[in-house]
Amino acid sequence: MIDAVAVVLAAGGSRRLGRPKQLLDYRGEPLIRHAVRVAIAAGCTRALVIQGAVEVSSLLEGLNVEVVSNEEWQEGISSSIRAAVAAAAGRRILFTTVDQPLVTPEHLRMLLALEAPIVATGYRAVAGIPVAFAAGLHGELLTLRGDRGARSVIDAHREELAVVPFEDAAFDVDRDADYFQLLELEAGEE
Repeated sequence: MIDAVAVVLAAGGSRRLGRPKQLLDYRGEPLIRHAVRVAIAAGCTRALVIQGAVEVSSLLEGLNVEVVSNEEWQEGISSSIRAAVAAAAGRRILFTTVDQPLVTPEHLRMLLALEAPIVATGYRAVAGIPVAFAAGLHGELLTLRGDRGARSVIDAHREELAVVPFEDAAFDVDRDADYFQLLELEAGEE
């Protein structure tokens, strides 16, 4: 086990999609269950899912995951990041999302294998989520506000940043066209 907390950010209202992306079917299960299984397989000592707009705990039965409710989810992703930091009890945090279904447990383990204060995923010339933050950065993560992720924290610590390339992380499900593309990819695997 890796002494870290894997966190699946899944509290959003899926405004661009128009229906809860957490509930979309992928490989015979809801997208949230797939994302949580991938996060658990990374091998962290704890796994959390942050829920908000959609209650997802009933979809996660049988999985070793703690569900944290974010009552402030309408503020945006920063409120989920703060909820995760509060629940992580001073441990390193690996953030991943419900809407990046091509992320693999192997990639998450590669992020966790590096000891830098921030280890981000590299795709489309950016360093982003999935991303791991050392406990020493929790204070900065708690200052985030609005519908912005941790980009400002990453940018402020570029000299302490390690990046693991993984172009498939660029694919996320935000619109119907993305979901249809995902279903086409799934059909191609069969």
